[in-house]
Amino acid sequence: MITRRVFLMASSAIATAIAFPGLIPLARAAGAETFEVVKTDDEWRALLTDDQYRILRHEDTERPFTSALNHEKRKGVFQCAGCALPLYSSEAKYDSGTGWPSFWQSLSGAVATREDNSLFMTRTECHCSRCGGHLGHVFDDGPPPTGKRHCINGLALAFVPAAKSS
Repeated sequence: MITRRVFLMASSAIATAIAFPGLIPLARAAGAETFEVVKTDDEWRALLTDDQYRILRHEDTERPFTSALNHEKRKGVFQCAGCALPLYSSEAKYDSGTGWPSFWQSLSGAVATREDNSLFMTRTECHCSRCGGHLGHVFDDGPPPTGKRHCINGLALAFVPAAKSS
């Protein structure tokens, strides 16, 4: 359950990010991490929509309650929209009430994290372990068994439904 304090802090952070985008430094320092999938900026722009590019490559955030994946209830896998790496199982998805697709755990080895000190607070940013695409953030207010909430931008994901058995 989201608390009023968390809601107000998140709302303030989003409003600040929209009003003052220059205050948000890019978390990736040159050479800090290496990834299996590496593309030039032009290649990423050609592969992704403008909104996906902003989110995956420049750590932007989509507006809450705008992702069609919030309502996705089918069995399947949510994969990286940048490199198609499977990231989350539908079995770990839940409705956090925050406005973004939320999961209580990622698939093993699929998601990496780092400290994010933007917006005047410390958070845990998560990204695709294969291409480095920004996914969202991980918080400690999720359900059992992990107590984690992976709050993920829907545009950073592509849903692949499970094959129907005959």
